[in-house]
Amino acid sequence: MHTLIMATNNEHKLREVRQILGDRYDIKGLADIGCHEDIPENGSTFEENALQKARYVHEHYGVDCFADDSGLEVDALGGEPGIFTARYAAVNGYGDGHDSSANIRLLLERLQGENNRRARFRTAIALIKDGRERLFEGVVEGNITTELRGTDGFGYDPVFAPLDRDITFAEMGPDEKNRISHRARAVEALVRGLSEE
Repeated sequence: MHTLIMATNNEHKLREVRQILGDRYDIKGLADIGCHEDIPENGSTFEENALQKARYVHEHYGVDCFADDSGLEVDALGGEPGIFTARYAAVNGYGDGHDSSANIRLLLERLQGENNRRARFRTAIALIKDGRERLFEGVVEGNITTELRGTDGFGYDPVFAPLDRDITFAEMGPDEKNRISHRARAVEALVRGLSEE
């Protein structure tokens, strides 16, 4: 089994990616290579942020790795929260850091009375392997619900319903979500890219 380093300390992301890949790869996080620093993410797109994280880990730790950056884009809000998805409330003066509850409250407040609830989750993955950089993407289209529904998942999962489902990500079990999520689609594209090598 091949080992791949994922440039994250986010246990939710690591768990999701491990579930998606099953026994195809042994996925290790940053803590497994002794990386505990706060890696800069100041790009203007998901792709730039993913590349920035992967390059940092590759340059400082000398390992092949991949990094992702994901976010929610809401049409009625001009693509917000976008690259600020995890800290949407904080960058708008509500709360500190990564507060999912505050993020959702702000999102629903800004969409109050709005009929266009169309949104998408987007994941960009940057892979650096054998000195070569590659990008992969996964997107899932959906709508923002008017209220929180479900208890599984994390982040905006309780208010995001994929287009072909009547339930939110948080109302799905992890297996169902991991078959259709943006991260699953990006990881599958990554696996296809790895298998072509």
